[in-house]
Amino acid sequence: MAMAMPANGIRHRSDSPPTASTVPTPALRQVPSPNYGPRRDGLRPRLIVLHYTAMRSAVAAIERLCDAKAEVSAHYLIDAGGQITQLVAEEARAWHAGDGEWQGLDDINSRSIGIELDNRGTHPFCEPQMVALEDLMRGIMARWNISADGVIGHSDAAPGRKVDPGARFDWARLAHQGLARAPTKAPHDVTLSEEAFLQAAQAAGFTADASFEAILHATRLRFAPWRQGPLCIEDFAL
Repeated sequence: MAMAMPANGIRHRSDSPPTASTVPTPALRQVPSPNYGPRRDGLRPRLIVLHYTAMRSAVAAIERLCDAKAEVSAHYLIDAGGQITQLVAEEARAWHAGDGEWQGLDDINSRSIGIELDNRGTHPFCEPQMVALEDLMRGIMARWNISADGVIGHSDAAPGRKVDPGARFDWARLAHQGLARAPTKAPHDVTLSEEAFLQAAQAAGFTADASFEAILHATRLRFAPWRQGPLCIEDFAL
């Protein structure tokens, strides 16, 4: 199975990106899941999709991800203590994204590597877990030449259907290290309308077929989880 190879320390966006040959390998626990298949149409990973497990424990989540009857899986799971468990080889197609779309592309499973985080969505993500995630992501991004723009949440590709990794996830922390895209500045001359917002959201990658309300909620989860109320100019900072 493919091994993840992250770097130590924080890499800021101004630094040179690591290469697969320069990124050390973290400690991994291997628990193979039967729930995977080949990537379709010769596709390779160009996305990393982040999830939370929403289960009572990492052990319970791993059991489900390895249950053939459940027909779900992910490439990796990281528990609250930072232990990384690999369930599916990176070259294979894990079953974590379901129906979804990002940047006009479907079959997210064939285009991505899925990482599950042991969290119920009701509390912050632990420091050891975040450090392990950052290390793991550096290796994946180096091996598969995935840019910060290719790191998304499940809710980004499935607005209205999924909300993970949720409002408690620290996207700004990843963006600060070049491990996720930071939001742009809100334009001052934009027309404040649902149509204009949906056009801006689609340009940012949120192309899934969903209602205005669902897209607004998804973009706020990603860039401004504290924001509530009607559409505002700041919502165009995507």
